[in-house]
Amino acid sequence: MTETAVELEAELELQAAAVRHTTNIPSSVGIEIGPRRRMRAARVDDQFNILGAAAAGVAVAVLLFGWFGPLSGYVGFVIVAFIAFIGFYALLVSLKSDWQEVKDRVMSVVLSSAGVLLFGALVFVVAYTLVRGQEALPHLNFFTDSMELAGPLDGLELGGIFHAILGTLMQITMALIVTVPLGILTALFLNEVGGKFARFVRTISDAMTALPSIVAGLFVYSAIIVLITHQRSGFAASMAITVMMLPIVIRASDIVLRLVAGNLREAAYALGSTRWRTVWHVVLPTARPGLATAVILGTARGIGETSPVLLTSGVTAVVNLNPFEGPMISLPLQVFDFVKSPEPNMIARGFGAAAVLILLVLTLFAIARLIGGKGPGDLSRAQQQRVVAASGRDLKRITVAADRRILLEANTSGAWPPPTAPPNHPSSPAPTIDLSTKEPSS
Repeated sequence: MTETAVELEAELELQAAAVRHTTNIPSSVGIEIGPRRRMRAARVDDQFNILGAAAAGVAVAVLLFGWFGPLSGYVGFVIVAFIAFIGFYALLVSLKSDWQEVKDRVMSVVLSSAGVLLFGALVFVVAYTLVRGQEALPHLNFFTDSMELAGPLDGLELGGIFHAILGTLMQITMALIVTVPLGILTALFLNEVGGKFARFVRTISDAMTALPSIVAGLFVYSAIIVLITHQRSGFAASMAITVMMLPIVIRASDIVLRLVAGNLREAAYALGSTRWRTVWHVVLPTARPGLATAVILGTARGIGETSPVLLTSGVTAVVNLNPFEGPMISLPLQVFDFVKSPEPNMIARGFGAAAVLILLVLTLFAIARLIGGKGPGDLSRAQQQRVVAASGRDLKRITVAADRRILLEANTSGAWPPPTAPPNHPSSPAPTIDLSTKEPSS
């Protein structure tokens, strides 16, 4: 066999080996495509196991409470029925599954039950408050009048909570003026500076999250009212609310700033940026949604405080627009003042004020969820337009600089007219971006 034939045979073997080791995509011709499986839907046997275990658990509870055992009470009935339900569900799942899958299914049912229980408790609290306050909520004067001219025996067509709403808004605004910059700056100190003192500050802020609200009220009462103002006021109440809000804002902001990717800081440092320019232009814009969520969560905590406001703001039935002089009541304190009265109309006003407070807090949490759900890179329509406008200004600036450089080179070398800029040169026209189609257009 000649040398050429040997080389040809070796090349053919290499090609055959390459074909054997090449990934082949099977053809889908003639293969029937089945229905798409719903990953979030429960299978028929899972539904049977849950329904069967629930029926068996209720039956066992009925037998124990009604026939065999001297047991009574609705709470005990529900607990026994749930325990029996878990046991029967584990038994039914074990008939077709191994031990690991049994544990997974049982834990999934337990966690789902806990979520349903908590959601049901929230719905019950909100619904009960709205139902009890439905007598006062339909009256327009409930939101526009104060209790200055209304007494305990007057009907619901007189008096309202306007003074409490104003007091709450003024107190929470003053608290936010102090809490937002101080809380965010403290979180930046904990993340960007660090050190032993930062660990000490983090420990103190974590411990203050469990501080009883009455202790914060006593501290402000002793430090501001007794030593400085000598009277209860809305400002003192706002300082007590600040003491309660500040640890929440610091803790939440600290967690959010920790989630900012370190390579973003490294990229800014590699471009020559200083630490605080990196914080201002990179870290804070990236963590903006999380920081807004932290502020709203702290606001929701402070807006519902009662005991520190009771010690520091006092109780009044008139509108007070001066936070530095005289008592200024808030919504939580107004609820407390209403419901302690034995008169039905006052109790109805109390539940109406509580309904307004609950709706306000739920609104704040909904806003926190909406802001927190938006990623740091998600831009609105207006923000996209501003980015495109800024890119156009940068392109114009670069183009003018390039044209000046070309003219200067032409004047220096004596070549006139100057050469035409190539297509990829900054001075050549660049395609614009249409935001409606997100495609380049000439």
